[in-house]
Amino acid sequence: MKTPLIALFVTVIILLAIWDGVWKLIALWKSARHDQLAWFICLAIFNTVGILPILYLLLFQKKESGSPPARN
Repeated sequence: MKTPLIALFVTVIILLAIWDGVWKLIALWKSARHDQLAWFICLAIFNTVGILPILYLLLFQKKESGSPPARN
């Protein structure tokens, strides 16, 4: 009886890790492109099952402009 429960638990953990990884990579990419170091560090350190990256992407990222940011 415990084997299906363990399999379900492992599957849920794997799906949550993939979910978090996808959102984290997108948010890290965008924060790096917009030179938002504080957001990059927070996103890289804290694991929030995708909540922090989603909040960043929806509410706090700089809006895209026509040209990419200038590099020094």
